[in-house]
Amino acid sequence: MIIPKYLILFRLLLAPTILLLAYFLKDDARSIIVVLLFLGILSDIFDGTIARKLNISSVKLRRLDSQTDLIFWISVGISAFWLNTEIIKQHTTEIICLFIMEGMCYAISFLRFGKETCTHAFLSKVWGICLLVAFVSLIGFSHGGFPLQLAIYWGLFSQLDVILIILLLPKWQNDVPSTYHAYLIRKGIAFKKSKWLNDN
Repeated sequence: MIIPKYLILFRLLLAPTILLLAYFLKDDARSIIVVLLFLGILSDIFDGTIARKLNISSVKLRRLDSQTDLIFWISVGISAFWLNTEIIKQHTTEIICLFIMEGMCYAISFLRFGKETCTHAFLSKVWGICLLVAFVSLIGFSHGGFPLQLAIYWGLFSQLDVILIILLLPKWQNDVPSTYHAYLIRKGIAFKKSKWLNDN
């Protein structure tokens, strides 16, 4: 379990590094931050892949991965705001809604199960791709436009999916691909999970 943990730790350490670069170096750090962003994504892909290949994936590791993802993306988002304040301010209402939905995911999960959400749902994974494109556009090219809008609205869509998953699950469970799969779990209907969904 050492390699996946180190990859997660690496991504966790990238979060303050990106914040410090954006705060102190500002525009001069844009290219470096984009590179670190891709390194963070690669660490997220490979920690799950390696854990599955070595048959050492565990609920604890999945929860750690999920919370590290949250910290990483928040740090990237704050850095993007510092570097592109005016662009992001144009979407203040939508971004506030996004944070409210994220908070609701955690609040509902804690109220129902006493622990944080860890669904690793398919729509959330697609959202990760949308975030990557949006942040590369913002940080690398100072452009918001369609990539930023897509990331925001897909984020709202994916968070709604997570909320429905939490509400449908009869008990806490990690790695639930979608609302439909949560419904199957609630009904006691077995299904086979995609290997790709278990990797990240």
